[in-house]
Amino acid sequence: MDEPCGAGAAAPLRGDAEEPKQGSVLFLGGNEVKSSAVVKYSSAPPQAAFARLQEKTDLKLPPANWLRESAKLGPAGTTILGNSKKSKPFSSFGMAYDFIDSVGNDVDVVSDSENIKKLLKIPYSKSHVSMAVHRIGRTLLLDELDIQELFMRSSQTGDWTWLKEFYQRLIDQKWQRKKKSKEHWYQKAILSKFLYYSINGDGAAQPVPSTSKQHQEGPVAGESDEAGRASWPAPFEMPSSLSEDPGASNQGLKNDFVRNILWTFEDIHMLVGSNMPIFGGGRYPAVSLRLRDNNKPINVLTGIDYWLDNLICNVPELVMCFHVNGIVQKYEMIKTEDIPNLENSNFSTKVIKDIAQNILSFLKSNCTKEGHTYWLFKASGSDIVKLYDLTTLCEETEDKYQNPFTMPVAILLYKVACNMMLKKNQNKKHYGTIRTLLLNCLKLLDNGRHPQIIASANYMLSELFQLDEPKKEDSADFPINGNSDESYSEEEEEMPDSDENGSYSTNSDPPDDNKAVAIIKSVGELSVPEKYKSVHRIRPSCAFPVCHGTEERCRLVLNHVLEGLKSVDSSVKKEGDLPAADPSTPIPLKYEDESTSGGPECLEKQMALFLDKMGSFQKGKHSSQSGMIPGSWQYKMKLQLILKSSKAYYVLSDAAMILQKYGRALRYIKLALQCHDTYCCLCGSMLPEVLMFLCQCLTLCGDIQLMLAQNANNRAAYLEEYNYQTKEDQEILHSLHRESRCQVFAWATDLSTDLEYQLSVSCKCYEAAYEILLFSNLKKENPEQHIQVLKRMGNIRNEIGVFYMNQAAAVQTERVGNKNVSTTEQQLWKKSFSCFEEGIQNFESIDDATNAALLLCNTGRLMRICAQAHCAAEGDFKREFSPEEALYYNKAIDYYLKALRSLGKRDVHPAVWDSVNWELSTTYFTMATLQQDYAPLSRKAQEQIEKEVSEAMMKSLKYCDVDTVSERQPLCQYRAATIHHRLASMYHSCLRNQVGDEHLRKQHRVLADLHYSKAVRLFQLLKDAPCEFLRVQLERVAFAEFQMASQNSSAGKLKTLFGALDIMTKTKGAFQLIRKELVAESEQISKDKSPAEGVSPSDSSVGLNKEEVLKLLSIFESRMSFLLLQSIKLLTSTKKKIGGINEEEVVLKTNKQVYSLLLRATANKGLTLLERTDLILNLLEQLAPNSEGSKGGIQ
Repeated sequence: MDEPCGAGAAAPLRGDAEEPKQGSVLFLGGNEVKSSAVVKYSSAPPQAAFARLQEKTDLKLPPANWLRESAKLGPAGTTILGNSKKSKPFSSFGMAYDFIDSVGNDVDVVSDSENIKKLLKIPYSKSHVSMAVHRIGRTLLLDELDIQELFMRSSQTGDWTWLKEFYQRLIDQKWQRKKKSKEHWYQKAILSKFLYYSINGDGAAQPVPSTSKQHQEGPVAGESDEAGRASWPAPFEMPSSLSEDPGASNQGLKNDFVRNILWTFEDIHMLVGSNMPIFGGGRYPAVSLRLRDNNKPINVLTGIDYWLDNLICNVPELVMCFHVNGIVQKYEMIKTEDIPNLENSNFSTKVIKDIAQNILSFLKSNCTKEGHTYWLFKASGSDIVKLYDLTTLCEETEDKYQNPFTMPVAILLYKVACNMMLKKNQNKKHYGTIRTLLLNCLKLLDNGRHPQIIASANYMLSELFQLDEPKKEDSADFPINGNSDESYSEEEEEMPDSDENGSYSTNSDPPDDNKAVAIIKSVGELSVPEKYKSVHRIRPSCAFPVCHGTEERCRLVLNHVLEGLKSVDSSVKKEGDLPAADPSTPIPLKYEDESTSGGPECLEKQMALFLDKMGSFQKGKHSSQSGMIPGSWQYKMKLQLILKSSKAYYVLSDAAMILQKYGRALRYIKLALQCHDTYCCLCGSMLPEVLMFLCQCLTLCGDIQLMLAQNANNRAAYLEEYNYQTKEDQEILHSLHRESRCQVFAWATDLSTDLEYQLSVSCKCYEAAYEILLFSNLKKENPEQHIQVLKRMGNIRNEIGVFYMNQAAAVQTERVGNKNVSTTEQQLWKKSFSCFEEGIQNFESIDDATNAALLLCNTGRLMRICAQAHCAAEGDFKREFSPEEALYYNKAIDYYLKALRSLGKRDVHPAVWDSVNWELSTTYFTMATLQQDYAPLSRKAQEQIEKEVSEAMMKSLKYCDVDTVSERQPLCQYRAATIHHRLASMYHSCLRNQVGDEHLRKQHRVLADLHYSKAVRLFQLLKDAPCEFLRVQLERVAFAEFQMASQNSSAGKLKTLFGALDIMTKTKGAFQLIRKELVAESEQISKDKSPAEGVSPSDSSVGLNKEEVLKLLSIFESRMSFLLLQSIKLLTSTKKKIGGINEEEVVLKTNKQVYSLLLRATANKGLTLLERTDLILNLLEQLAPNSEGSKGGIQ
């Protein structure tokens, strides 16, 4: 068998690692009862073997060592051997404080072993039972409630009078103090002497020095009135020591037991305190010693006593010493499992087990309210056991502190909650438990007397709500404790959860006149197996409150924070020195317009002050206006509470931001920063995590200011949200203002009406966050935050750059008639450029190529705006493309190329890559177009200009991607077609104006033809450019005419003519598109009731320009007429020469017919545009087959 209780060296301090488990299963009389015991703590030295006393030893004579300390006994000696079996009134609390881990969770009962024995003997005993019962979670604490002692005290101090009256009225009208008999004291004395003889070893009785008489008064007469009364703490006045340290277990609530044992009896787990002396020296390593009067047989009660003591301490054997009138007779050894079968003391262990289970179930079912003191009472000689709720009875006296259990219970609730909070591996399912513990603790406390525990409990309650977690936790993550026995509080329906703070209203019927909560009508019922079953109902308040959303969760946190702050503030004495402020009066919000706040320059100063102050925090300065002493509990607690409120406001702000309630978001971040400001005022040194949090707050503030700037149209709604304040927020601010003015961050949190100012504030917030990361060396520990801040800095600098760029563009458009660039414009360019430059540096420092490319792209756009600004005023016929324009366009090109280099390849970010390519193509195209349209002939030769235009156009084509399918593809195709058209026109023009160099002329002819055909092919792909297509085709016809003019042979001329006519017939598709558009337009007009209004060209789907169409149609008719006339002339002359009928005659006939129709049509001025289009389509239809055939015929 393992080493039993008390063996081994003196145990370590309480709460240290458990000693090895010592358990045994005993088989007693066929009834199996499981029992095991683990010593959690022991102050006894290694047990000495007991000395067997010689026969005839006279126990009435005191041994020499009587009541003296001895090395064999250790410090607990006098306790072990001289202690009365009297239990101290708060003994269970002492144990609970020492083994806080076990309380509320895995232990059913905490009590003195004497109380456990007394309960289990109820059905066998006539004596009275009086115990105080308290519930903490699933644990019951049992303590003796000595009514006689209480009432003696009541007579002297006036406490407990309410209970005395109640007792006399309902239970025992003729109450009087019962005296202990002389026999009682005699028996105690000889037992004490016997035990001292047993450890002395020599067995000789020696005379005792006279001083021992005084010793005798102590432990032997331990039940004397004085000793008894001294063990009762007074009801609480103002326990100063406790208010200084909520963890103190003062007031005599000490764990005085020699052993604390975790005893498992069947399925009941008990933490038991025992002082039973254990010795070595029998057949087993441990025995218990008992002294019996040989003339008095052992009865059942004594047998149960001995058996339970040995079970609890796991002692396998009992040594009994028999005496007659104090003279030792003999010794007898009995095994623990044989005790129930001793003569005259037979009892069933199974029945004892049933009694234990029934009593526990009865108490668990009825002692449901945490923090309440229950009184289990059985009068002497009575069969009825009653349970009263003393807290409810006490409340009728209007002073809960009349109940001396109030404070120990409150502290225990607090300690259990603290202990659960400290366990890092706690599952969230315990949060409901912790919350209930703390709410019940708060119900017992008075703010005036216990501000520290109240503040601390409220802070812990606020800590239960996870502010930084995803929303799914709101409902799913808080299962109430799993199996029924884990249920935190088994409460009947009579305890509905009436409000947030967990106060209850009792709806049960009033009990009968004795006010008992529950009654066991006969003690005999306790022996019936499973007569009482614990109804495990989970109280609603035990479940963690389900918060429907972040705002509700934060509001609960702030509610607890506010209660905590009130507690702290009320306990700070220097109230009189404070400036008077009424918490019900809203604190005025500083609202400034841009005109008074001084703009970005003023911001710089405020920012410098802020950073200066941030630097001073590092040096460890602090100041509290309310006069809190740094290091005091108020100081520490207020710091924690302020930081918690700051976090709650930050989360609220973030949530409002997601909902796009930017005014509300700014109000909350303002409160968060005001909390932070106060924290900074109080705190000497800033912890890295607090600085990190400040950095996050400033970053969020920057985000909010940016969103406010981008949503200026909702400004009135945002202002309303910003100015609204709840009473709770006002009260928290009031508490903050006791310590600081809360103005350090005012620059960041004002709601301005000026866009530039808002953008500047946003930028400054990010800069401040970045500065904090830099000077606190947090950059390395928080790379993610560092990257986020730099990204935002880059972004806001881009926003500000774009803002100044757009302003510059606006100033430029307003500049009418003035050819010179204004200084305002130049200033705006500089500001914009420096913002873009800084932004690019920010993005490059974190290798963000994509964003860097976008900013380079914007810088390119700025250069183009600068170039546009330098072009001469409209209407100047001498206008030429200036060197300044060329300079800025080339700079723009450089920035776009840098952007492409930054990206590296298209795969990095296809959309940005395509966008930069398009901008680059546009810049080249614009530059080429301007050089072509406004040729700088005063500075450069025509050939040089043509070369530069051609190069720029080809580069524009290079960056214009016509093949990739995207939204921009039609634009690219149109751009490419336009470039080819312009180049073809240029070479066409060169050909017309050039004389001489035949090789060059031929080259230009080939190039013009090539570009015209490419332009046609691209315009054909587009369904919305019929006019452009027509214009190109007409230019091609003109090009053919120009070639024809230089031809001499009829055959050559005919070939060119038919080629030109063929070009004309190919315009059929364009005319069909134009006709379709005109038909749709006329249908639209006929649908409308007011046809007079017509439809503007821009209303149609392809934006048909009717004037353009008319112009092109007129040219087309005249060119067609000319070509047909020339073909008729040529064909007629060739016919005369050749003679005979051939294909040419058919062509000639057709051409004549078409020509005559065309002449008639052009003569008729009354035709509408649609009719003219239809006619052209009809003529082209007739020409189409001929042009094909004639080409073949001529060849």
